[in-house]
Amino acid sequence: MSALAWTALGSLAAWCWLLLGQGFFWRTDQRLPRRTDPAVWPAVAVVVPARDEAAVLPDSLPSLLGQRYLGRAEIVLVDDNSSDGTGEVARSLAARHGGLPLRVVTPGEPEPGWTGKLWALRHGIAVARANSPEFLLLTDADIAHEPDSLRDLVAAAHGSDEPGGPDASRDAAGAGETGGPARGGGPVGGYDLVSQMARLRVESGWERLVVPAFVYFFAQLYPFRWINRDGARTTAAAGGCVLLRTETAARANVPASIRHAVIDDVSLACAVRRAGGRIWLGLADRVDSVRPYPRLADLWQMVSRSAYAQLRHNALVLAATVAGLALVYLVPPVVLVAAAAAGDPVAAWAAGLAWAVMAGTYVPMLRYYRQPLLLAPTLPFTALLYLLMTVDSAVQHYRGRGAAWKGRTYARPEAAPDR
Repeated sequence: MSALAWTALGSLAAWCWLLLGQGFFWRTDQRLPRRTDPAVWPAVAVVVPARDEAAVLPDSLPSLLGQRYLGRAEIVLVDDNSSDGTGEVARSLAARHGGLPLRVVTPGEPEPGWTGKLWALRHGIAVARANSPEFLLLTDADIAHEPDSLRDLVAAAHGSDEPGGPDASRDAAGAGETGGPARGGGPVGGYDLVSQMARLRVESGWERLVVPAFVYFFAQLYPFRWINRDGARTTAAAGGCVLLRTETAARANVPASIRHAVIDDVSLACAVRRAGGRIWLGLADRVDSVRPYPRLADLWQMVSRSAYAQLRHNALVLAATVAGLALVYLVPPVVLVAAAAAGDPVAAWAAGLAWAVMAGTYVPMLRYYRQPLLLAPTLPFTALLYLLMTVDSAVQHYRGRGAAWKGRTYARPEAAPDR
């Protein structure tokens, strides 16, 4: 066989492994477990770190204020030294909409060794603990929640499985792509951390091309099924929506124990797991991000600011990642074209089949995001963009610019801990 054929077969073998051996990462059936409601609803504090978020708060904060929660709940919005009147906008929205009580607090500039978001969370959690909440909902300022989102999160974390399994009507959304069992999964008896990956905004052309792939790649790196097993080595959370037991947070010493982390959600999950906590992560049906990323430059910054931190700032890991992305995502279309030109049927067959498997694994995520399935074959191009974003992240790191966000730069941010 030709070198082209061997290369294509290598890519096809990689895709066969990813299809069956990587925790069925491509399925989108890990949704919030449906649990029986607790007899007494525990107290919850919602902590929202916000830096220069005046533009998105009108689309997100009213959804928190309007939560239909049956227990005691309050919102602590941490105005992280904003320059756009974030705190004033939050107070105005609370006065207009009513609902859950809102406190706006300001932490001051971060102390050395702290990233901005974790410094804000530290202050917000300290304020919230004064009222002894059993749970903390850590949610970003750009996340909108359906009115019963908090109730569902607490029920999922607090109780045992509902007799008869998860709610069938809720599970119907997205079920068509898998034909699999009911949503949920994970152990019976409650969790210390329940996290939902918010459905990101997909409206512009670049968002349609890049955003579903972002979640797809995240799930490939951190398969939700593996995370949701007791004692799993693979651990992650989605920082936009994290319900955390206050007692577990204290036992894990968070956020102080992860104060350097740029990839704070993964680091938080690892700290909770090390402290013996039980974790669940899945896709959201009722939690959405309202932050727009209309331009490629916006999406590029979102990915590149932390991509090299994910690789632990290791040049060898970067090289291996680039090689792996090329073999898995770029080889199939490139070899298919080359094999067709060279008249190599074995290489063309293997490359075409690898591309077909790749596209097939992307279909469930496109359905989840309600996007045209014709986007599935474009995944190699999107993967190339992510490859370039990752390389750019490394270049910025070695230029001393590190991770930059909202006017702050972390020259040598801490990498995500081992999975």
